[in-house]
Amino acid sequence: MTTADPLHTLLTQPRCSLGVFVPAGLHPVSAERRHLDQLAQAGADLFEVGLATEDAVLDGPVIQTAYHRALRRGNVLDAAVRAVEHAAGLRPTVVMTYWEPVRRHGPEHLAHLFASAGAAGVMVVDLPAHQAARWHEIAREAGLRAPRLIPRTTPDISLPAAVAGASGWLYAPANTAPTGYQGPLDIPALGDFTRRLRGASPLPVVSGVGISTPALAARVAPVVDAVVIGTPVVRALATAPGRAGEVTAAFAQALHTPTSTETRA
Repeated sequence: MTTADPLHTLLTQPRCSLGVFVPAGLHPVSAERRHLDQLAQAGADLFEVGLATEDAVLDGPVIQTAYHRALRRGNVLDAAVRAVEHAAGLRPTVVMTYWEPVRRHGPEHLAHLFASAGAAGVMVVDLPAHQAARWHEIAREAGLRAPRLIPRTTPDISLPAAVAGASGWLYAPANTAPTGYQGPLDIPALGDFTRRLRGASPLPVVSGVGISTPALAARVAPVVDAVVIGTPVVRALATAPGRAGEVTAAFAQALHTPTSTETRA
């Protein structure tokens, strides 16, 4: 696996990219494909496809409700594979999952399943430290990137171990709350954290969680390589799917006209 792949190219371009999170299985396959098409046309640069799970402890109520709705439809792994197959034909696509489904389905099986579907990577958001080396090796052998979420509270002395073996990107949450947080963001603190990450690893830095408005996205954009939006789009997909493209377009426009004068480290 070389670094000259579409995901790497996207995340190392001068402007901040827009990632859009979509929970697989929320709608029937034909509708989901139309939604992915609309989101790509509206300005999504990359997709994060969520594999539904019961205990999404890092997610807020909007995404948890979407996952539960997908679980009631059944066959969530198959739904995620189908979503990845379509999304990957539109934009670089990374699967977002928790360790429990990875453990239950088998890390090797899951990695090869998503690699065959066209995924650029799989990010396990609650990857246990004692499983990290094994998972990174499995992903590498399958030809997948293995992005790693790094908590803001990680001390400098622990950063080398936290980023070891990760690939694709490092994920720096914009807030320590679950997804769907709608309060203010400490942009200087996020900037300091991204500089710490860049000092520990050459990987691009991606941020999400709490980037709830286009204005906040514009303020975050100068300090990271990509901004990921989830809850605003998922809320639209769950209640008024036709609006999901409008929401995405507003965020995409904001990233192209950032209001901050900060520059990326």
